[in-house]
Amino acid sequence: MEKQITSGMKYTFLVHGIMMTVFGLIYLFIPVVWGDLTGCLSNVVPQAFRALSVALLGLAIGSFLAFRETSWDKVKIVVQMEGITNVLWTIVILLGLFLWGLPAIAWMYLVVMSGFAIAFSAFCIKG
Repeated sequence: MEKQITSGMKYTFLVHGIMMTVFGLIYLFIPVVWGDLTGCLSNVVPQAFRALSVALLGLAIGSFLAFRETSWDKVKIVVQMEGITNVLWTIVILLGLFLWGLPAIAWMYLVVMSGFAIAFSAFCIKG
């Protein structure tokens, strides 16, 4: 019998898709306003953040597509990729906070990305 994904994994994909869509759309359409509001530096280099938005929207689409699936075999690679990607995000944000002077808004990104890193990594291990 084919292994099914859990409802927790399914809704992790949904929440991840929604959050990456929100971040992606902010960086695509209002990077300067967001940077002025939060100090997140998107007002300094808006074109770089617009390029980042494409990656975030791609991750969101992947999560939405995985949310629609029911089989573990069909989402296994997406779960692995999300686990690795979010661990890397967490490491880079920590380095940025402690070594590179990222603004305080980076703590919000750290909490979000580390939460997804833990969730997707746990699903990967349970896999």
